Amino acid sequence: MSSISTHILDTACGTPASGVSITLTKHDGSQWQAIGSGKTNKDGRVPDLCKDHPNLTVGTYKMHFETKPYFATRNDPVFYPYAEVVFTIDQRQQHYHIPLLLSPFGYSTYRGS
Repeated sequence: MSSISTHILDTACGTPASGVSITLTKHDGSQWQAIGSGKTNKDGRVPDLCKDHPNLTVGTYKMHFETKPYFATRNDPVFYPYAEVVFTIDQRQQHYHIPLLLSPFGYSTYRGS
């Protein structure tokens, strides 16, 4: 079994992005099933994203980040109303960290630790 975490940094401001809604889903072969959700805290993290599913099994997952409300509260332009990151958890039992680097006109991600 594996675990997961995320962290959002607003690279335009150089600060964590707080108040961003995140939904974690798993692909079951035909559709996406929600398995966790929450909002980022003042550190840009959701500490209990998978409170109902603390141990993730092998499969394809997606994190959906609602960026439009975050940028709207900052009076920033909204080019990407949301960002989605799809990734695979394999047989190895380990922690997966999915960070999001965010700005009004772009975003990127990588496999964190």
